[in-house]
Amino acid sequence: MKTLSQTRVVLLSLVVMLVASNAGAAAIGLPEMSKESKACVDCHKEKEVASYQQWGHSKHYRANVGCYECHAADPKDKDAYKHYEQTISVIVSPKDCGRCHEREVTEFASSHHAKGGRILGSLDNVLAEVVEGNHGLKTPGFPEGNSAAAVNGCWQCHGSQVKVLKDGKLDPATWPNTGIGRINPDGSEGSCAACHSRHEFSAEQARHPDTCGKCHMGPDHPQKEVFEESKHGIAFAANKEKMHMDSEKWIVGEDYSAAPTCSTCHMSQTKTQNVTHDIGLRISWNNRPVTSVRPEDSDAKMGLPGKDIKWTTRRANMKDVCIACHSKDWVNNWYVQYDGLIDLYNNKYAIPGKALYAAAKPLMKPIKFGNKLDFIWFELWHHEGRRARHGASMMGPDYTHWHGTYDLAKHFYIKMIPELEHLIEKGNASDDDAKKEAAANLEKVLDAILNNDDHKWFIGKMDPEEKAARAAAAKEFKARYVK
Repeated sequence: MKTLSQTRVVLLSLVVMLVASNAGAAAIGLPEMSKESKACVDCHKEKEVASYQQWGHSKHYRANVGCYECHAADPKDKDAYKHYEQTISVIVSPKDCGRCHEREVTEFASSHHAKGGRILGSLDNVLAEVVEGNHGLKTPGFPEGNSAAAVNGCWQCHGSQVKVLKDGKLDPATWPNTGIGRINPDGSEGSCAACHSRHEFSAEQARHPDTCGKCHMGPDHPQKEVFEESKHGIAFAANKEKMHMDSEKWIVGEDYSAAPTCSTCHMSQTKTQNVTHDIGLRISWNNRPVTSVRPEDSDAKMGLPGKDIKWTTRRANMKDVCIACHSKDWVNNWYVQYDGLIDLYNNKYAIPGKALYAAAKPLMKPIKFGNKLDFIWFELWHHEGRRARHGASMMGPDYTHWHGTYDLAKHFYIKMIPELEHLIEKGNASDDDAKKEAAANLEKVLDAILNNDDHKWFIGKMDPEEKAARAAAAKEFKARYVK
């Protein structure tokens, strides 16, 4: 008699055997529903009507892929438990999905999405765990307590490390969770259900900007809001019925051209590219860090295979999407504008800001976010700086300027520099020679940066020729328009 795990392998092997011959094809399905899944359905259609109805609308249902094919577990699995006559697990991980959707899971595992759970050890999570939170949320997996701010905030987008308790149940601080980089008990990273919500797993839903907007919104990465204000987002809102988002074949420029969605640009098929679940393969700048870097550099740091894919190749991939609706000159000119904004941010704010923050460190308390300057600098690059860069990358002028470069400039000149001057003054007044030396060094760094062409206007040293040219332009403007 076959074990449950052997039965599962046989069933899933049938699915694989029915895969069409070309590499990009999806599984056709099983010849009939298994007796195990039929037993699941008989119960769950009464007790979990929503899940049953969602599954009934899915391609899985039409392919005779049921509850058991996805949830069956080996008794040796960490999160396996006995459920009536079967051994199952609640979590369906990318490793499970990969039994049939191997290419998609392999691509996803190579992406930054799959590594989202690594925020658990990052500076952002320190904010949620310590600065914002406390140890008040106590669960069996965290008897010493955890921060509800991290559990309900960071972990729900980035993913938690799911903890399995002794009885096979999942710790409530870590489950439910569909964070994109969830760390699963089987060692896999990610959650397919983050985009393909269970139990329908709809491609149409995954193509909709609202799905991405669950995480890609807010003060530090407002892609959803930027999209909605952009010409692309306006066109999408006006032409949803022309998008054919429920179509099996969904090729931009062929099946639709009224507007793009997030999926169109970053994942979906073009006339020359297949669908990809590695969302970095069309991005030519990584705008997440303090300074924007090329994606192959950040992939190398994370040990991802994308380290071998140059930004020029990725840009060509994205241009291929763009020219489905735009001319080559239009696309090339837009990239000149975008690169210009990245250059402005990196050279005027990020690189000098990093140097100033580093020079100020010896004059600050050695506690993360224990100083005013910690918050000022963090928000400069993490909030204002990202908004400016993301706004430019998605053609959102309001987020590029008013929520981006305007706030950057205001907080750089009116918050950061005064706080640096305060630290210099405090250091100079100290009896500690090391503090005085650090203050002198910070003053030297600040003086050099303020005398740079980008900043010397702030200390009244704008070039006389530039000053005269700006005055002449203002005079001409008034003569033309002021009545």
